[in-house]
Amino acid sequence: MALVDCEPLLRVTWTDPVTGKHGYLVVHSLVAGLATGGTRMRAGCTLSEVEDLARGMAFKTAVFDLPVGGAKGGIDCDPKDPQARDVLRRFVAAMRPWIDGHWVTAEDLGVPQHLIDDVFADLGLDQSYHAAIRRAADPQTTLSRVNAGLHSPVPGGYQLGDVVGGYGVAQSCLGVMHARDWTPGETTVAIQGVGTMGGGAAWYLHEAGLKVVTVADAAGALHHPDGLDVPALLDARDTFGEIDRSRVPTDVARLPRQAVLSADVDVLIPAAISYAITPTNAADVAARFVIEAANASTTPEAEAILAARGIPVVPDFVANAGAAAWAWWLLLGRIDADPVLSFSVLRQEMMSKIPPLIEAWDTDGVPPRATALRLADWQTEQHRAAEADGHLLVTIP
Repeated sequence: MALVDCEPLLRVTWTDPVTGKHGYLVVHSLVAGLATGGTRMRAGCTLSEVEDLARGMAFKTAVFDLPVGGAKGGIDCDPKDPQARDVLRRFVAAMRPWIDGHWVTAEDLGVPQHLIDDVFADLGLDQSYHAAIRRAADPQTTLSRVNAGLHSPVPGGYQLGDVVGGYGVAQSCLGVMHARDWTPGETTVAIQGVGTMGGGAAWYLHEAGLKVVTVADAAGALHHPDGLDVPALLDARDTFGEIDRSRVPTDVARLPRQAVLSADVDVLIPAAISYAITPTNAADVAARFVIEAANASTTPEAEAILAARGIPVVPDFVANAGAAAWAWWLLLGRIDADPVLSFSVLRQEMMSKIPPLIEAWDTDGVPPRATALRLADWQTEQHRAAEADGHLLVTIP
């Protein structure tokens, strides 16, 4: 059975005994008894949303040949709610049986890595990769390697764990640019969302010489036709990824938030919320390519509309898989705390994934998602066969 058609192995709905808020855990698949996927928090989060995200995680791990299945956690709570941290703590405590044995989680929308690590530490679990770390031959050494990698400093005053996902998205964009023979200084980009993923992508695309002309946060969109001063805008963000407008130059246009989706650019990167591009607004998209940095940012119906208009979508489970892949390379010892090595490995992986998607689109009109799903299915079958034969061994040093 194709991975996309598989029913989840587990759906859990949790009710917070204090606030009545709901949380969800969906395990789509297990490989060697493990599944990976972040925990998000947003008002309005639903079980079906978390199920979609868990399926997407299974695709990510398969495409990047990681020895782990896909899962996701989600909490219907505004992360700005004063009670949000306590709700997250009680959710993690309630999911303890799966967190101990099977579910490796991490940051996601509304839940930065430092917050979920703090909650895990409160519960005596050290770090959110707990389920994998406790399987290691030397758990303390593995924990030290993970923490060193997450907190390794990189240019711009950031930490490696906070930007590596955005770096992967940027490499996806650069892969498209190279496939199209576009010139960096003439390639324009619009990014919806400047949090961990969107902000990281903006930073590294700016560093590569591309023109990030439009960005959007919860307060609206900002636009400059000659390119925005990305480092200055990122420096003006608060902890929720919103830019202080008092620090934005007067020559930068303030636009409605949704204007980012209709920006006339080469590449549109939705990096904020799921289901950002829908049949309602798909006709407004003016970009030549869409690269999904947010999970499930384009609905299937919208993607079909875009394809009919000649606009391909590089799916999230390829474009934004860098953070998940990097975390597992770190756990497995393929990389260490050296950012140069991390960026080199991730760049090579991304540059190998994008060209086949573009070639299938250009040659046969096959959407990038369909090509990537075929790869995911093939990798999944290899894992299933190896596991059935007892040959799939996951060794964490």
